[in-house]
Formats: sequence, structure tokens, C-alpha cells
Amino acid sequence: MKKFSYLFIALFSLSLMTTSCREQKDTGDKIEDAIDDTGDAIEDAADDVEDAVDDN
Repeated sequence: MKKFSYLFIALFSLSLMTTSCREQKDTGDKIEDAIDDTGDAIEDAADDVEDAVDDN
């Protein structure tokens, strides 16, 4: 039972260390990602409009 407890504690500690070291995005990165996503959506919509006009 002791070995199981030690194993559980070791695995739990390892999982905490690996998840807490992830890189966090700051506000500037989030804004930049949102701007990029918006630009991509606008380009996709423009392509759809161009395809619709070409079909007619």
C-alpha cells in the first residue's frame, strides 16, 4: 500500500509540473490572433463572393 501511495504522489507531482509550465498568452497575443482570424474570415468571404460572381 505504501508503494501505491508513493507512486500516486509521484505521478500527481509530475502531472502538476508538466501542466503548470505551459506558456500563457498575454493580451497582445490574443488580440493579434483575433485580428489574424478576422482577416482570414474576410478573405474567405471575399473568395466566396468572387466565386459566386464568376458562376453567374
